[in-house]
Amino acid sequence: MASNDPKRTLTLRDVSEASGVSEMTVSRVLRNRGDVSEATRERVLEAARQLGYVPNKIAGALASQRVNLVAVIVPSLSNLVFPEVLSGISEVLEDTGLQPVFGVTNYSGEKEEAVLYEMLSWRPSGVIVAGLEHSPAARAMLENSGIPIVEIMDVDGEAIDSVVGISHKRAGLEMARAIVKAGYKRIGFLGTKMPHDHRARKRLEGFEAGLAEAGIELADREFYSGGSALLKGREMTEAMLARTPDIDFLYYSNDMIGAGGLLWCLEKGLDVPGKIGLAGFNGVDLLDGLPRRLATMDACRREIGRQAAQIIAGHGHSEMIGGERVELTPVLQPGDTIRQP
Repeated sequence: MASNDPKRTLTLRDVSEASGVSEMTVSRVLRNRGDVSEATRERVLEAARQLGYVPNKIAGALASQRVNLVAVIVPSLSNLVFPEVLSGISEVLEDTGLQPVFGVTNYSGEKEEAVLYEMLSWRPSGVIVAGLEHSPAARAMLENSGIPIVEIMDVDGEAIDSVVGISHKRAGLEMARAIVKAGYKRIGFLGTKMPHDHRARKRLEGFEAGLAEAGIELADREFYSGGSALLKGREMTEAMLARTPDIDFLYYSNDMIGAGGLLWCLEKGLDVPGKIGLAGFNGVDLLDGLPRRLATMDACRREIGRQAAQIIAGHGHSEMIGGERVELTPVLQPGDTIRQP
């Protein structure tokens, strides 16, 4: 059985006891060596998967059984949000002797499992991973890694160890209240497909709750898959306004598609923000180069990276490493695309 101590690393004995075979047989299966029946192999692999056991690739090589690496796992590098998070992490770790190594999951739970398995097998000194939602196997690996874990970007849920982020539900709620206060009533949402982007889903939940306070329901929705891009924003904006022409506000799940929508509206000569208002999310630097400043909400990206790295390096808010909860507050930036009430 796995230990209740979250900082105890699982061993071959744990897998041996769970699968009912000898430690030598477990070793053979995990190293893919020796003659082992297929049934035994499957039993061992399933036990290891359920426990979250990851073999140690540096066993015997270092007395500490740890290397000075910090595993940093994010869903995307094409999204402008995450490079800034990584910059904050690197900035803090630069003088600590710890070296960040990055893995990308492409918003796939299966890919996250594979990246975690590979990274944990090198026994890093800590893990920083985006999001609170993980597959059972990934969660088991994290819970039984025996090292500090910091989940980042999101605080709406139960953390494995430490967490640094913002409440996306709260961000959506506050944006809805600002839009309603400005007098908009026919509102459309444009964003990523929810099963793959948990934080966008939570913002939408908060947004709808904020509209409900004023007795308003979303007039229309438009979803897309793939990277956040200006072209996607243009296409979705055109499709929604053709379908529901009386919409007076467009809320985008991120700034990239929001920027595309703004450019399309200005190109068509629409009165922004008089006839139609727009807002995005993240507060990326791209907005500084637009003809008008898109309303958005700063997601505290660099500070999230910095504080996560400080926890891993042992410089967090508490004297103990682990179990910290740091919630940052995003700030609404009204820009030029919301009417002033």
